[in-house]
Amino acid sequence: MSNSSDIKSVVIIGGGFAGLNCAQKLAAHKNLKITILDRNNYQQFQPLLYQVATGTLSPDNAAFNLRAVLAGHENVDVVMAEVKSVDLATRTAYSVGGDEFQGDFLVLAAGAEPNFFGIPGVQEHALPLYSLLDAEHLRSRLIGALETADRDAGKRTEPLRFVVIGGGATGVEIAGAIGDVLQRTSLLAFKHADLKHASVTLIDMGKTVLGPFGKHSQEYATEMLKNRGIELLLGVSVKEVAKNGVTLSDGTHIPAELVIWAGGLKGAAISNSLGIKAGRGGRVDVQPDLSVADFPGVYAVGDFANFQTVDGQALPQLASVAQQAGRHCAKNIAAAALGNSGKRFEYHDKGIMAMVGRNAAVAEVGSNRHTVTGTLAFAAWLGVHALLLTTVRAKVETFVEWAWEYFGHVHVDAILDRPDVDWSNGMNTPPVD
Repeated sequence: MSNSSDIKSVVIIGGGFAGLNCAQKLAAHKNLKITILDRNNYQQFQPLLYQVATGTLSPDNAAFNLRAVLAGHENVDVVMAEVKSVDLATRTAYSVGGDEFQGDFLVLAAGAEPNFFGIPGVQEHALPLYSLLDAEHLRSRLIGALETADRDAGKRTEPLRFVVIGGGATGVEIAGAIGDVLQRTSLLAFKHADLKHASVTLIDMGKTVLGPFGKHSQEYATEMLKNRGIELLLGVSVKEVAKNGVTLSDGTHIPAELVIWAGGLKGAAISNSLGIKAGRGGRVDVQPDLSVADFPGVYAVGDFANFQTVDGQALPQLASVAQQAGRHCAKNIAAAALGNSGKRFEYHDKGIMAMVGRNAAVAEVGSNRHTVTGTLAFAAWLGVHALLLTTVRAKVETFVEWAWEYFGHVHVDAILDRPDVDWSNGMNTPPVD
C-alpha cells in the first residue's frame, strides 16, 4: 500500500463527459485522491436535451447524480461548488463561496456555454439549449405557448410561430423535434389551437444546414426538415432578437412566440480568469498530451479545450471526444504521479450523426465518413446514444421511454411544472383568469 506521503491530489473542475470519465479512470489508482467540482450534483447528457425540451424524455433520463455514479470509489470526493476563478501556477480553484481547492494536478473540464456573439436581445429573449435547466425552461415555454394558443384561439389573428437560430446539429434536432410535435400532437389535446398552421423557421448564416457533414447528409436533412414544415432561411444572419420575434440582417422581421438559440458555444466563463490568452471559441489550447503549456500538472479536456490532430485538424466538441480525452488525461496523470511522461492523445474517430426527427437521421460513420440516412441512421443514433449513457439503469429506462413513444405514441405528460418561467403573455407567473 502507498503511504499517505505518496498520495497525490487531483482536482477536476467539471462533472461532464470529460471530467467524469477522467475521475472514473483515475479512481482505479489508490495513490491518487480525486476531488471533482461542479455547480450541479449531476452530469447532464447534452445529446438528449432536445428530447427533454420537447417531451420525449423526462429530465431524469438526461441527468445522472455524480455521487451515485462515483459511489464505489473511496478516493473520489464530489463537491457541489461553482468555481469562479483558477490559479494555474498553484493549481488552485476558488469557489463562489470562498473555498479553495488545490491539487498536485488540475484538470480543466468546465465545459461550454452559449455564445451569443454580442447580438442584441439574444441573451434576454432567446432560449439556449445547452443545460438541463435550459431544456426544462424550453419545455415549459413550449407547452405554455400551446396552452396560450388554445386558450386565446378566438383572439389570435396569426398562427403560432417558433424560430430556431443555428443550423448545426442542435438547431436541426430541436427544429425537427418541434416540427414532429406540431404534426403529431392529437387534435384532441389542444382542441382550439390551430397547430396545423403553426410553423417553425430555422435560420443560419451558412448556405446549408449541418455544416460539418457531407453534401448528401445536408441535402437529406434539408428535405426531411421541409417535410416537417420547417421553413429554412439560410445565408442570412440575425440582427436582433426582441420579445415578439427576430429581425434579420436584411431588415426582415419574423414574429415568434418562442426563439431558440442554437447558434454556437464558447468555453465556460472561468476561461477569463486563467490569466492566459484563450484560444478559438474562448477555449484553452492544449498540447498533444492534453496539458496546458507552461503550467506543469495542469490539463484541459472536453468542450473547454482546443486540441489539434497531427494533421492540424481541430477536434469537434462531441461527447465521444470528451469521453476519450477524459480517459486519456487520466492515464497521463497516473503516469505523471509515478514520475513518468504522458503520451499524445489520439482520437478514434467513430463518425458524426444528427437526428432530424422520427425515422429521419444522418450518420457519417468512421474516419472515412460512410453516409447512412433514414430509418437505419435513426436506429443507429438511438443505439449509439444509449450506449453513451452513464448508467445501466439509464440505458434501460431511456430505451423503454423511446419504445413507448415510438410504438405506443405515448409522450411524457405535458405538465407545466415550472411556473417561474415566463411562458405566456410576458408575465413571470401564469396568468390568473
